[in-house]
Amino acid sequence: MKEVRLYQSLDEGSVQCRTCAHYCVLLENQFGVCGVRQNIKGRLFSHVYGKLIASHVDPIEKKPLFHFLPGSRAFSVATVGCNMHCHNCQNADISQMPKEQGLIQGQAYSPEDLIRAALQSQSQVMAYTYTEPAAYWDYAFDTARLAKQNGLKNIFVTNGYLSEDSLKEIVPFLDGANVDLKFFDDTTYRKICGAKLQPVLDAISGMRDLGIWVEVTTLLIPGLNDDEATLSGIAQYIKKVDASMPWHISRFHPTYKMLDRPITSAQSLQKAREIGLEAGLEFVYTGNLPGDEGENTFCPICGTQLIERVGFTVRKNKLNHHSCPNCGSVLAGIWE
Repeated sequence: MKEVRLYQSLDEGSVQCRTCAHYCVLLENQFGVCGVRQNIKGRLFSHVYGKLIASHVDPIEKKPLFHFLPGSRAFSVATVGCNMHCHNCQNADISQMPKEQGLIQGQAYSPEDLIRAALQSQSQVMAYTYTEPAAYWDYAFDTARLAKQNGLKNIFVTNGYLSEDSLKEIVPFLDGANVDLKFFDDTTYRKICGAKLQPVLDAISGMRDLGIWVEVTTLLIPGLNDDEATLSGIAQYIKKVDASMPWHISRFHPTYKMLDRPITSAQSLQKAREIGLEAGLEFVYTGNLPGDEGENTFCPICGTQLIERVGFTVRKNKLNHHSCPNCGSVLAGIWE
């Protein structure tokens, strides 16, 4: 265990965690919503610091980040735990382990161990992913600081349920993030995820204001968030924050507690992409649909295809550093 960085002591031995947007107030021995932080004698401790449950070298495109060092390798890590309980979670066996199984498993790996492994794998990026980085924020923070010192970039793949404090603390070390914007109404967020919409929106705009490169992902779930009003609302919101912020619209596959809905059709994904582009977004991508035109990057000014992808593989990259070779337009992103 390790005492966490962001919490406040309250009366009678209670504490308030200030790491994520739940701001849990915990009495003696209570755990937070994440299932991995506990009040022990008036001090807040993490049970997952240095306790790795998953690691893998992934293409950066798998995160998905399409405007962040295309073709680079991301050393991806996670612990158990999550501050949401999404019914469609694809990693529920580890994200919900503390709550559903009463277990906090993992192997001992220090931040120094992770950096050594990342460098040995010839990765360019440290990715905090698979579960929610907010659940293991202190571990991620210390690792990200070391990563920077060793020439690696850092990214979060996150549900966006982060506190203002945690964002401001980690901004010197966090280069990019993919944020899941799952729904666009508070009722569905509460029902499916056990969270609220507004903190996610605040995190997206807050990260961009702080200079973090952000891409947004929406998993298109038939009958839940695939209607035109919802998609138009998301697109308009992203445009208001930054029209050049990429929006990934991904195909849903039945899993976990959401086995009653069909796989998203290719037509629905393509229609959603059209809605985003018509709303004025410069970059809208379809995900989990290999071979679709929506995997590729086009110049928003002249329409030239600049990056060709199939799945998570970059086939061609025609960018001239960070510019379109045809019209000279500078593309938003982190390219080198």
